[in-house]
Amino acid sequence: MKLWKRNAVVAVIVLFVCAAAYLNWSYSHDGKISTDAGKILGQATLVGNSSDDTLLKNDSQQTAEPQATGQDQDQSQDQAQTTESGYFANARLNRQQARDSALSLLQQAASDEKADADAIQKANEAIQTMAANTLSEAQIENLVTAKGYTNCVAFLGDGTISVVVSSQDGTLTDADIARISEIVKQETGLSANQIKIIQSE
Repeated sequence: MKLWKRNAVVAVIVLFVCAAAYLNWSYSHDGKISTDAGKILGQATLVGNSSDDTLLKNDSQQTAEPQATGQDQDQSQDQAQTTESGYFANARLNRQQARDSALSLLQQAASDEKADADAIQKANEAIQTMAANTLSEAQIENLVTAKGYTNCVAFLGDGTISVVVSSQDGTLTDADIARISEIVKQETGLSANQIKIIQSE
């Protein structure tokens, strides 16, 4: 009976960690960016998709007006940058909140006096993995922005990574994709088919 309870605790912890990873991944694919807007390494074409975000639609309508003055264009550009910065800030905040929740559960499991040595070891390993992922994400984001890109947020999961990147001219070329993927490979050891680079809209 005790063994069953211990296994149940470990299963619940793993479930929460998976849920946190899924929330991070799904947030990078919500209405603020297009899931198909980026180029997946190995594909030959860049697939575009319209966003359902009303703020982004308003920005695109303002910049598309043929009679817009230079001041209007500057204001529209500022709004787009603010919306974009808001996305990256929210993405990082949500990622951190999900990690904090999972970490709290793992720490409780690791400090449970009734837990057996195997459950404690698994909880400690999960904590170490989470810390390593957090460090890798921060390093990737810093290195990508150091290359001149406007902003970047990375979501490292179990054997995969999604990197959302914003460039100054709003586009990512094949050379940009190669440069960013090289940074990701060096930091994570992942192969090209495990890396997804998404252009922020």
